[in-house]
Amino acid sequence: MPRTCLVTGAASGIGKATATLLRQRGHTVIGADLADGDIRADLSTAESRAELVARARELTGGRLDAVVSCAGVAHFDPLTVRVNHFGAVATLDGLRPLLVAGTDPRAVVVGSIDSVHPVDPAIVDAALAGDEEAAVAASRAAVDRGEGHLVYSSSKAAISRWVRRAAPTEAWAGDGVPLNVVAPGVVVTPLTRPLLDDPEMRELVERSVPMPLHGHARPEQIAPLVAWLASPENALVTGQVVFADGGADAVLRGDRTW
Repeated sequence: MPRTCLVTGAASGIGKATATLLRQRGHTVIGADLADGDIRADLSTAESRAELVARARELTGGRLDAVVSCAGVAHFDPLTVRVNHFGAVATLDGLRPLLVAGTDPRAVVVGSIDSVHPVDPAIVDAALAGDEEAAVAASRAAVDRGEGHLVYSSSKAAISRWVRRAAPTEAWAGDGVPLNVVAPGVVVTPLTRPLLDDPEMRELVERSVPMPLHGHARPEQIAPLVAWLASPENALVTGQVVFADGGADAVLRGDRTW
């Protein structure tokens, strides 16, 4: 049965691949992106987050069957935690009433293998407390002391933990809405291509994210997993961080599952 789905970050990378796959399967996809799409949205600002929800309500008549929160950035800058955590939370919380009104509703966040890398606890704690300005201040402090790389991993760890906390609650599981994270390894996109084309940076990336199964991924290889989690077939999987990383999590964390 055709479904109505909203995908953020739909203009490029995994978001674009997922939107394309869903359309190929006969579903209606509302694409939201900073650069292009049915909805222009800058998820770093509260105003634009609210506008995303309002426009989605207008375009769908108040009903959505699936939401894929894929929009994200990877800058050594507080903008990263604004978009990756607070933008994603605002998207999911804001669109949840539309999902509850839909048929077999599902929600998926695109996270990252970086969520298992070192983080800045101050950023993560502030994000999980819902204190955006404190998270921004902690991110700025990390950048100032030369640890800007922690902002990205912290933003992805925070959104993964938020999903774990939210998924079993009455607001999500109680209303029949599975909520999950897909955590890719290194995906070849315009964002990562310059790093992978530089031999020194490529070596660093491969040490940080070893992918023994098939190596670096293409967005089209991640999209089917996202689409399945967003489909009616997924009746029981919720609150999970599903690593689509070519084995990186198993290499980095061994047999320790928790």
